[in-house]
Amino acid sequence: MSWKRSCKPPRSTRLTRAIVVTPIQELEPPPTVHRAARAMELARIWIVDGNQHVRLSANMWDDPGAWGIMLVDLAKHVANAYEERGRDRQEVLERILSAFAAELESATDDPSPLN
Repeated sequence: MSWKRSCKPPRSTRLTRAIVVTPIQELEPPPTVHRAARAMELARIWIVDGNQHVRLSANMWDDPGAWGIMLVDLAKHVANAYEERGRDRQEVLERILSAFAAELESATDDPSPLN
């Protein structure tokens, strides 16, 4: 079965498939960050040599459920970005949800502790 039909791609393509990475390729913060009286970065997610590395501010909210809301918002931003490139937004959200559920059920790796 191809990974496109399964809930998760093979580990070898999952993290490196989308772009060719050059050394230290950072995204710019949204323009509103520079105009805000207060702004805080919640997380950074990097792909380093094909593996995911994360830094986050885990004490941002007392209720961990707030992270669930943030993850849904993030999924919607991803779906919007794919829609701008011609993909169906709802299909993208469904694909994200199915991959999320599959990864919870049977993880392809074990995230390292934050350091």
